[in-house]
Amino acid sequence: MYLSELDGPNKGCRQAAIDGHKEIGRRCRELGVDTIVVFDVHWLVNSEYHINCGPQFSGCYTSNELPHFIKNLPYAYPGNPELGHLIANVANEMDVATRAHSDTTLELEYGTLVPMRYMNEDQHFKVVSVSGWCVWHDLPTSVKFGQAVRKAIEEHYDGTVAILASGSLSHHFAENGTAPQFM
Repeated sequence: MYLSELDGPNKGCRQAAIDGHKEIGRRCRELGVDTIVVFDVHWLVNSEYHINCGPQFSGCYTSNELPHFIKNLPYAYPGNPELGHLIANVANEMDVATRAHSDTTLELEYGTLVPMRYMNEDQHFKVVSVSGWCVWHDLPTSVKFGQAVRKAIEEHYDGTVAILASGSLSHHFAENGTAPQFM
């Protein structure tokens, strides 16, 4: 979506998706959401579930995966260490190996940053990012992790949370070298 903002042949090509994300943000505000938990399939990990729940995220992002599409993207969002640690604690109690990271320079990936650019432009929502792509996650464990997220929110968190599944759930990439044909 971000490349849709940049001058060039793709300017405006993803406006409908941008408008849709802004509408999701509007509805979340209307419902009193204070935090958005993003399942980010562009954050690849090799072991366990990881939760990026720093108190604040800010910087200028260029994608390692697609540096020609997403580059020099400024961002600043509040995080929610409390919720991230609650989710990790409940997941571990349910025997799902999970780690929360709130005291590190770990950055957000674009599967979180791009939707937040449109849903959370005013930094209204706190952000928690969950690694959604692990080569070793199996479906039963992923189901159990999802149950842990729900339990942590419903039984332990005093707030209103929205869950966003971001990334490859909505698209796939064109074969190498053919992307311009599909823009």
